[in-house]
Amino acid sequence: ARSYAANSKLELGIIGTGSRGAWIGQLFQENTPTKVVALHDYFHQRVESAGQRLGVDQSRWYVDLDGYQDLIGSGVDAVAIESPPFFHPEQTVAALKAGKHVFLAKPIAVDVPGCKDILAAARQTGGRLSILVDFQTRANELFWEAARRVHEGMIGTPVCGQCYCHLGRLGAQAPPGSELARLRNWVFDKALSGDIIVEQNVHVLDVANWLLGAHPLAARGQGGRKARTDVGDCWDHFIVTYEYPNDFLLDFSSSQFAPGFEDLCVRIYGTEGTVDAHYWGSVWIRSKSEHWPGGKTDQIYQEGAVNNMKAFHASIVEGRPISNIEDSAESTLTSILGRTTAYKNGRTATWEKILRSTKRLDPKLKLPPDGPYQRP
Repeated sequence: ARSYAANSKLELGIIGTGSRGAWIGQLFQENTPTKVVALHDYFHQRVESAGQRLGVDQSRWYVDLDGYQDLIGSGVDAVAIESPPFFHPEQTVAALKAGKHVFLAKPIAVDVPGCKDILAAARQTGGRLSILVDFQTRANELFWEAARRVHEGMIGTPVCGQCYCHLGRLGAQAPPGSELARLRNWVFDKALSGDIIVEQNVHVLDVANWLLGAHPLAARGQGGRKARTDVGDCWDHFIVTYEYPNDFLLDFSSSQFAPGFEDLCVRIYGTEGTVDAHYWGSVWIRSKSEHWPGGKTDQIYQEGAVNNMKAFHASIVEGRPISNIEDSAESTLTSILGRTTAYKNGRTATWEKILRSTKRLDPKLKLPPDGPYQRP
């Protein structure tokens, strides 16, 4: 085992060097004693851009779909996985089997078998490696304080609630119509992203599970594709009712197309009060006996990520591995549960039944041999 000084430079590899991957690498270098030493992406152009930005030697730029294996084998201490979610299980399992710590973007997978693959690999490490999924709310002091107060009974017994994730549309990275464009536009592709309820909406569903201290038992809902039809096959809206233990019902909705309103919110109504928590907004609790004013989370997108990076680095150099993979798997499965019922046009889906699913999403990519070197 490698020993580290408290201020040791962690040698990090980035798998997935699109805009977020390069940004994550930069934040690691600016906020922790970390040096990004290796990069991987399918597209050479993205690796080149990130390599120049982060100062990574060209000898450790890796491309093509399986180039991540060379990165893992190149002597890094840890990897940050910022690739499309479809690839997360394969890449995470390979990193853990090679003894590498993993900093992982949400969601952990796009289907149930993928979640199980990562859970099994994480458990096989016996707690010797840090595996941190980058949920920014889990690294925010206001969300932590709200969760603590709810768990201690400030709002009484939870009765019902609502959560939503309404956002404007994302921009396409390439004109649609080719396999390379599918990969560049992965966020619009069901198999590559898991659809918006898994890839984006997992943020609020994770907070709902956290506040309630449970995962849903069943769900029924619908959705569709009506406004954003120019690229990919993802839906642009979902409406789902989740059923939690103790007859708690959570009203969930999402959209990803409309200008004029953007908000991510979880609101739980209890017998004694209400908790209201917004990503990029206010977090507060009002109850019959007292009022907690909370505060604003306007900078959570970057501050939460940086807090996670600091915790990840400290856990490694101090020899105290951390992991939130179990909670992250539950949250990803909660999103998959909602997607399952919506795709079945409102037929009830149960937690017990989806856990038995063996169906893997398959994008069936047919990429050209020179794909990594083609430009959009």
